Amino acid sequence: MNPYKVIIRPIATEKTTYQASELNQYVFEVDRSANKIEIKRAIEAIYGVTVERVNVMNMPAKVNQRGSRRTTRRSPWKKAVVTVAAGQRLDLFEGV
Repeated sequence: MNPYKVIIRPIATEKTTYQASELNQYVFEVDRSANKIEIKRAIEAIYGVTVERVNVMNMPAKVNQRGSRRTTRRSPWKKAVVTVAAGQRLDLFEGV
């Protein structure tokens, strides 16, 4: 699978900023059919870093209610927490 189709987008929140600065962990939204090996290869190919570990979580669909009758449904998605080798960084998270 194309590495740019495996990695959909980085997740930038307060928690992920802490993980990036202190723990060398970066969080990405990934394709739902991707496995850990494909995610590891995609991160190494795109960013040129050494990946030590990949943790994957399936995030369930959620229903949001707006008002008394209108409901919306968010799609399920997959999240990957990627740990890179000590001393290596991803530039897209710097200065966020």
